Amino acid sequence: MAEKPLSRFPVPKLEEMPEDIRDQLIAVQARTGFIPNVFVVLAHRPAELRAFMAYYQALMEKDEGLTKAEREMIVVATSAANSCPYCVIAHGAILRIRAKQPLLADQLTVNYRQADISPRQRLMLEFALQVSQAAEALEEADFARLREAGFSEDEIWDIGAIAALFALSNRMAALTAMWPNEEFYTLGRMAPEGKEERKQPEGGRASAKGAKGTKGKKGKVGKVSG
Repeated sequence: MAEKPLSRFPVPKLEEMPEDIRDQLIAVQARTGFIPNVFVVLAHRPAELRAFMAYYQALMEKDEGLTKAEREMIVVATSAANSCPYCVIAHGAILRIRAKQPLLADQLTVNYRQADISPRQRLMLEFALQVSQAAEALEEADFARLREAGFSEDEIWDIGAIAALFALSNRMAALTAMWPNEEFYTLGRMAPEGKEERKQPEGGRASAKGAKGTKGKKGKVGKVSG
């Protein structure tokens, strides 16, 4: 059976990428062991990749306000609503690690209303899904409910901005037909006794050991060279 293409569009080799992007790919592999395919695919348009990565880091790696696990909860729930396998699987892995709850991502993917989360987090996801699915119907009452639950103005902005950013990401994944690395499926689940779980990818940022493919601890998972 022929290997599935990583993207509908050309995928650059590592040595063809701009130096700053190539350096980021190489640096992160030393920490995570594989290249998240999203960044390899988006390297087809380097300027857009840089902008995406910058906005991603600004929203998802903040230490104040929403927890990093809550930020990933928004990604998983909205990506499930948008039927995006890549983002559900990749960010489900990051959520499992950040929340230290191996079941949570699967629960949110199926039905966030029945997931093991707090009423406040449920309200957060309800708002995020409205931004993702029906932003034109937002009303002041929607914002008032968040304020009453204790969310600050910055946190409300972050909820909406994360939902909006991943509406873009979900659609780019569909446009390119990218598929998730095999490593994501098992990250953060029940680790073998006596072994530590692999460190999470930094927001899905990628790295590479060579120009021809992405290799994790379990071997080849995706072709970089297109």
